[in-house]
Amino acid sequence: MSRRASFICAAIGNCAVRTQKDALKILDVGDLVVMAGIVDSHVHVNEPGRTDWEGYWTATKSAAAGGITTIVDMPLNSIPPTTTLENFQMKLQMARGQCFVDTAFWGGVIPGNQSALLPMIKAGVPGFKCFLIHSGVDEFPHVAEVDLEAAMAELQGTGCVLLFHAEKELERVNPPIHSEAPDPRDYTTFLNSRTDDMELEAIRIVIKLCFQYRVHCHIVHLSSAEAVPIIQEARKAGAPLTVETTHHYLSLAAEEIPTGATHYKCCPPIRGRCNQEKLWSALKAGIIDMVVSDHSPCTADLKRLETGDFMTAWGGISSLQFGLPLFWTAARQRGFTLHDTVNLMCKNTAKLCGIEDRKGSLAPGKDADLVVWNPDKEFEVKESIIYHKNKLTPYLGRRLYGEVFITIVRGNIVYLQGQFPTLPSGEHILVNANSAT
Repeated sequence: MSRRASFICAAIGNCAVRTQKDALKILDVGDLVVMAGIVDSHVHVNEPGRTDWEGYWTATKSAAAGGITTIVDMPLNSIPPTTTLENFQMKLQMARGQCFVDTAFWGGVIPGNQSALLPMIKAGVPGFKCFLIHSGVDEFPHVAEVDLEAAMAELQGTGCVLLFHAEKELERVNPPIHSEAPDPRDYTTFLNSRTDDMELEAIRIVIKLCFQYRVHCHIVHLSSAEAVPIIQEARKAGAPLTVETTHHYLSLAAEEIPTGATHYKCCPPIRGRCNQEKLWSALKAGIIDMVVSDHSPCTADLKRLETGDFMTAWGGISSLQFGLPLFWTAARQRGFTLHDTVNLMCKNTAKLCGIEDRKGSLAPGKDADLVVWNPDKEFEVKESIIYHKNKLTPYLGRRLYGEVFITIVRGNIVYLQGQFPTLPSGEHILVNANSAT
């Protein structure tokens, strides 16, 4: 059955958009797929404070080129972090006039900031992120259970979601004895420092608090498939719990990471192929709800490429622009459909952020956010086509399926085959939390 006949995701063929002069223009896109714009709910933009890593102008250009019509910016790696109303307002000011796609913003939970949460909800954040392990930056400290209890008591009844980086340091009763120091250039050395049981222990804590406070909890970037059974059990028992994984856990495997290739480092780590297939099975079964980029760039020097030291390199992978083809290249081989793609990368991410009334699907009354793409078109990832600020990514040289031709935000063309409007027209999305009193 042809795509034109099967009417996948949206209208195939003609597409009406608004031009800069507010006149309607008809685009004939032939047999290309026209689908709801992607909502990437896990993006680190790093502005203000670390704009040499990334910034709103470059990040949202990259998003537009990848068919993403909405990003949700994480609260850390910017200076200051989004942990108070004042800091949130500073971030809004910095982002104003710089975004090519629409942008929402997560707040952050750190020790002692529970009184700042309701003011940020009233100002428009859809939820908050916290870490159960060192975040990698000192200005965003990780929380203990006592901090979580204080925060979750504040969040009860607000409808907000609490996002968890779910790894926890463990005390080893019998730590392994090495005859010689492990080689920091060997990826296995790093992998062994962030074990599956660190994720399992953190997720057990999240599940316990989820039941206790009945606050919607969300596990970000699930890496270990060993946690899938306890997640499934908790949800069957009624826990308000959702889970995401990322493109790098679904596309990259530990076995393929060369010695010293620190641009593959992220936390939690990329695990083995067997684990990866179990993540795909959990996606197919609906246990994992969504797939996001966790775009977390840095400057090349922080990746320690000259030494290849995994233990001191920054952990984060840049993939914002290539999420759709990364997912589709692997998913099409495993029986996933375009409808699955919409659910996992558009609908469910929009719902997580509380913006499903206007984003994530094509329906009357919703924003005209569209991506026009060819799922059968193969291309190579090259530096020359990358729009995010720092080009270092483990995907360089990869051949992927699914080329984006046009991205449309609220009826406005924001990307057209390598071209962008002169001025960005993206808006801030401030989620209305009526229950925040």
